[in-house]
Amino acid sequence: MAPEYAVDGLFSVKSDVFSFGILLLEVICGSRNRAYYHTGGTLNLVGQAWKMWKEDRARELIDPNIEDSYIVSEVLRCIHVSLLCVQQHPDDRPTMHSVILMLGSEMELTEPKEPGFISKNISAEADLQINQKDKSSTNEMTISLINPR
Repeated sequence: MAPEYAVDGLFSVKSDVFSFGILLLEVICGSRNRAYYHTGGTLNLVGQAWKMWKEDRARELIDPNIEDSYIVSEVLRCIHVSLLCVQQHPDDRPTMHSVILMLGSEMELTEPKEPGFISKNISAEADLQINQKDKSSTNEMTISLINPR
């Protein structure tokens, strides 16, 4: 969820760009943003991706299950684009048209700023609770039947 929507209830096409950036990161990393846990104290996938990008360790984000089935430079470009999509301010995010151009060409990309909604500095108690949680996911479905009066 885009920061401007979560905080102020404002929604725009740039909110969709933010969501696309999250989705792209989730696919590359094989983890959900909301359920991501890393021992370094970062609570979400975006925060970890940003940290590893700044440390020039973005390659470590790639899901090991897709090992040997990708071109490293293309996946690193996707991580770069995803970080551009999850910028704090909507004006700093590219348009979807620009995202498509960035992913489909070799055009030079701007350096991303710190993304929005990075959770940091969790307590030792919260760290323990998160670590003990079941790390599996559950698919749920709700079916609503509408009956006439």
